[in-house]
Amino acid sequence: MVPYRPTRVLVQTESWQDSMTAEILGRLPAVPVSTIDRPEAAIAELSSSSDSHATGKRTLILARNPGQFMKSCPGSGAEICCNYYVINFALNCHFDCTYCILQSYLDNPALVVFTNCEALMDEVIAQVSAQPGRFFRIGTGELADSLALDDLTHYSLRLVPHFAGLRNAVLELKTKSDRIANLRGLEHKGHTVVSWSVNSMAICRAEELKAAPLEERLAAARQCQNWGYRIGFHFDPLVCYEGWEEDYHSAVEEIFREIDPAGVAWVSLGALRFTPHLRELVRRRFPKSKVPYGEFVPGHHSKLRYFRPIREEMYSKMTAWIRELAPQVFVYLCMEDRAAWRHGLDWTPRDSQDLSDRMDSLVSISDFGLRIADCGLRNTD
Repeated sequence: MVPYRPTRVLVQTESWQDSMTAEILGRLPAVPVSTIDRPEAAIAELSSSSDSHATGKRTLILARNPGQFMKSCPGSGAEICCNYYVINFALNCHFDCTYCILQSYLDNPALVVFTNCEALMDEVIAQVSAQPGRFFRIGTGELADSLALDDLTHYSLRLVPHFAGLRNAVLELKTKSDRIANLRGLEHKGHTVVSWSVNSMAICRAEELKAAPLEERLAAARQCQNWGYRIGFHFDPLVCYEGWEEDYHSAVEEIFREIDPAGVAWVSLGALRFTPHLRELVRRRFPKSKVPYGEFVPGHHSKLRYFRPIREEMYSKMTAWIRELAPQVFVYLCMEDRAAWRHGLDWTPRDSQDLSDRMDSLVSISDFGLRIADCGLRNTD
């Protein structure tokens, strides 16, 4: 995967006080740097471009987050939610996945990295410590890829050791990249899950532009597993197209050829969904994309989704293929209702708390390091 290099960096005045700003700029010695008072003004300028999404990705903004970092996952449209939390440490992504919701969700085409990282961790520690009887699963992959910019930001070097010291929390880093170098040798104590968004090779090649190819993602996952990290996989979005069964079956087989199922925390499944506005945006920006075409119906929050029988067939077959190769791996659905769970997975959590409890139990076991050793995984290169 080609590393990201912006054509310019804009630094908010207050961010010059943060050590992260100097560190990032030190890794971009030849890139022009300007100071701005308000990121909104630069964002408005970029948004006026004829292709603001392409232009914006070449601009990196370093700014302070003036608001809250840690929030409950929106879970919009999900009748059963896993009670996940998200940390927004950055905004946007330099990958160009055709279906990416950020194209229509964010009013900002630029990449923004928040430099007040000490405030981020102070907030997380305060929230987690205030509820010692509760377990928190917290991810950083909602509004940005967790690791795609890690060679510039080194955010993982800050987050992973902090989470290692939190008894009742686990961090999930979710990515489509292979940027894992900073994870080597970190004292994570089993409190970090490194997850990959994956798809069939055909979708990776045609629709997940600039992201790491599937084989590179799996090589990175195998390396992280060797370093003692738990691994996760997210088949989201599942895309229905002619030949999808063979392609997705092959992807499942490839994953469990490379990865020991004993070290996999979970696998999620979620069918393609998008707003009508995003569908029109994809048609305009990516005229060769297969994503906007299919048998869709309006669902929750006016999102377009495949007809229920199509979704349930995809979930049922995917689950069968996964269980054939990794029967002990926990499989769950994202953004779905009870009927899809019942017909796609043959079981349904009692409610959101039941699903949350099941997932917490997968990653809150203190002797994980011993279990990994018993599985034959080694903390090696």
